[in-house]
Amino acid sequence: MYAFTLERPSTTADAAKLAAAGAKVLAGGQTLLASMKLRLSDPGRLVDLSNVKELAGIRREGNAFVIGAMTRHADVAASAELKSALPALAGLAAHIGDRQVRAMGTLGGSVANNDPAADYPAAVLGLGATVVTTQRKISADDFFTGMFSTALNDGELITAISFPIPKRAAYKKFVQPASRFALVGVFVAQTDSGVRVAVTGAGSGVFRHKGLEDALGKSFTAQAAAAVKIDAADLNADIHASAAYRANLISVQTQRAVTQALG
Repeated sequence: MYAFTLERPSTTADAAKLAAAGAKVLAGGQTLLASMKLRLSDPGRLVDLSNVKELAGIRREGNAFVIGAMTRHADVAASAELKSALPALAGLAAHIGDRQVRAMGTLGGSVANNDPAADYPAAVLGLGATVVTTQRKISADDFFTGMFSTALNDGELITAISFPIPKRAAYKKFVQPASRFALVGVFVAQTDSGVRVAVTGAGSGVFRHKGLEDALGKSFTAQAAAAVKIDAADLNADIHASAAYRANLISVQTQRAVTQALG
């Protein structure tokens, strides 16, 4: 690991100033610290957000849950309110990584990193959430721009994410056993404005599947999902799974998610 300076601000404003000055933000550290240990990253100056208490917490605002960026996966998974009103999100958090990852990883860190096989981006996009930052509010459809890429500007920090409560929703993933990331994960949500289907692990980043959304909008059933042909042309192929295998998993996991959402 290369030498670095560690800053530990106690307010969002101070953290934002340090980030704007070029410091690298440390949220949960589940990706950054690993890359630093391998000397793949040399940030020079780190801003540890763990002391910024205003960035953590879960609260309900009308028909949405606002979750602070520094809220740990374990806290999302354990929230009684989320388990009652938005169990798909609590359940997703409960199966991120292992217990150690859930104890340290944060919502904001995961979403800002935008790993193409991460779970939280599927929930953000699938629920049509709003990402709140130190500068603005960004809709989920505008936030994710590519592999490890988002609409965040340099120095812009996620402060919270607002998740609308859907009529029903579910998340199902086929786990890559070594990493616990999603080989393919599908988040399905039935909302007042229609059905949203977000897929992670299968492409260069999280994406919505229009064919599945259209079919489920007409008939929210596993049979309707099964009838949709999944094109493998732009899907990932690697040592873990071929593009065709991932295409099949998208269909299967969607059917399972719909079945679970229907209870």
